Amino acid sequence: MELYVLLPVFISLMVIGAFAGFLAGLLGVGGGIVLVPSFFYAFKYLGFDGPQLMQVCLGTSLATIVVTSIRSTQSHNKKGAVDWDILRGWAPAIGLGAIVGVALAANLESLVLQLIFGILGGCIGLYLTFGNHSWALAEKLPIGRLRWILGSALGGLSVLLGIGGGSLGVPFMSIYRVDIHRAVATAAGFGLAIAVPSAFLWAFVKVEAPILPWTLGAINIPAFLLIIPMTFMFAPLGANVAHRMDARPLKRLFGVFLLIVATNMVRTALWG
Repeated sequence: MELYVLLPVFISLMVIGAFAGFLAGLLGVGGGIVLVPSFFYAFKYLGFDGPQLMQVCLGTSLATIVVTSIRSTQSHNKKGAVDWDILRGWAPAIGLGAIVGVALAANLESLVLQLIFGILGGCIGLYLTFGNHSWALAEKLPIGRLRWILGSALGGLSVLLGIGGGSLGVPFMSIYRVDIHRAVATAAGFGLAIAVPSAFLWAFVKVEAPILPWTLGAINIPAFLLIIPMTFMFAPLGANVAHRMDARPLKRLFGVFLLIVATNMVRTALWG
């Protein structure tokens, strides 16, 4: 493929990675909630559309989350913030849900996945805009059969969104009275439980991918390799900005932005 075709793709991916990393550090949301729609619109408008474009976006996003979750979990663990009891108890159910999520997503049409992302992404946007960490459903996380049901749902929905543990895991733990700092740190570990099995499976799923160079299953290798260093560089920058200012208004602003993106995703799926 000619350089003049590849160069705009590479530049777009670098900008996407920087944006996702900065927002992840600034607002404490997972980069996947930014990467998936960014991949979708970038690939589509650069001429790499296809009947299963969303599968490539989801698979590539989850592959990047494997690396970023390892780094994030290590960082939080050094500060003693990861609740390993919660992580060990919930990881098996979350991982099982992630595997089921890949099996489901691989067999859905791209338009259906767009609708799912739009609806669930809109819910996350509403939470970021109007949510309050003081909301509570119970005083502690459930155990037993309910843990398996909720954990599997958390893993499966995360795969359908192409996200790690932050966007769903943090509000989920918060409503069960888990301290917000422990929730954020432990959700990084949730990201590993989601991304490792799902990325492995996406690498072997045959999809009618857009004509992107060097795609392994549903994972685009250039996108993966370009996104990782950019998120690593810009996430600390976002975190530094967050420590110097009140990030809550920015989180609400991002919630509004995500609502707009989610609405447009639904509009595109329904009316093109």
